[in-house]
Amino acid sequence: MSLLVIGTVAFDEVETPFGKTGKILGGAGTYIGLAASHLTNNIRIVSVVGGDFPQSHLDLMKNHGIDTSGIKIIPDGKTFFWAGKYHENMNIRDTLVTELNVLADFDPVVPEEFKNSEYLMLGNLTPAIQKRVIEQMDPKPKLICMDTMNFWMDIALDDLLEVITMIDVLTINDEEARQLSGEYSLVKAARKILTMGPRYLIVKKGEHGALLFFEDQMFFAPAMPLEEVFDPTGAGDTFAGGFMGYLAKTGDVGFENMKRAIIYGSAMASFTVEKFGTDKLLELDEQKIQDRLDDFMQLMAVKF
Repeated sequence: MSLLVIGTVAFDEVETPFGKTGKILGGAGTYIGLAASHLTNNIRIVSVVGGDFPQSHLDLMKNHGIDTSGIKIIPDGKTFFWAGKYHENMNIRDTLVTELNVLADFDPVVPEEFKNSEYLMLGNLTPAIQKRVIEQMDPKPKLICMDTMNFWMDIALDDLLEVITMIDVLTINDEEARQLSGEYSLVKAARKILTMGPRYLIVKKGEHGALLFFEDQMFFAPAMPLEEVFDPTGAGDTFAGGFMGYLAKTGDVGFENMKRAIIYGSAMASFTVEKFGTDKLLELDEQKIQDRLDDFMQLMAVKF
């Protein structure tokens, strides 16, 4: 089944207590695509980069089965760049540099051959852009998943509320769920958000796992306790890639399969944080992923 990813392909520069990188491959679209590539094929990506983006990065994605023909290259432009520093508590980070560059004028045009994609993952972009992408799809995808953030709730709430009515799955963190709903209880928050349009809601809680809500049902998936966390950058996007990759692989968007997809997403995210950038995602194979899934099953196993 085909999966279309709309998101940033970028440069990151990351500093954590474990070290500092130079400019490395980053971006939500990159993490989503690479994570999904371990679970399914026929992955397409739409993004924009500058003339400074190396062909080797594009080749890397192609080698992982990602169709990069939807990545627009602006020869005289510069690629989106983000630099950040994490503290001892890696839930806290400082953004040091944000250079939008070619992303500032990004208005994605979905190639004709991508418009029939059965699964659509909308990375964290402006709600207006997310809406325009949905309107280009023909026919409407089997499942549309969308990521967003509190920034858009602050400055573009009306646009956000409109696009939420057009999707199937919304992924946000616990703080954003409370802001969007006006409710502190995540159960009450989810109930209110589900009335806004999406069929499913995923509330990400970082190192504490993720919650899946559907109608009057909910499911909790833990995060894998790890001995060392080197770099949390891209973990949420990797989660989305694992989640959507599994759904595209299985072709089942029912609640029970969504539970399994959440576990796959959590497993993929647990790999990402173990090394800087996308390094760990590039080392994975089927056996390593299965071993991590087995660890998750053991973590969740209980008998009465």
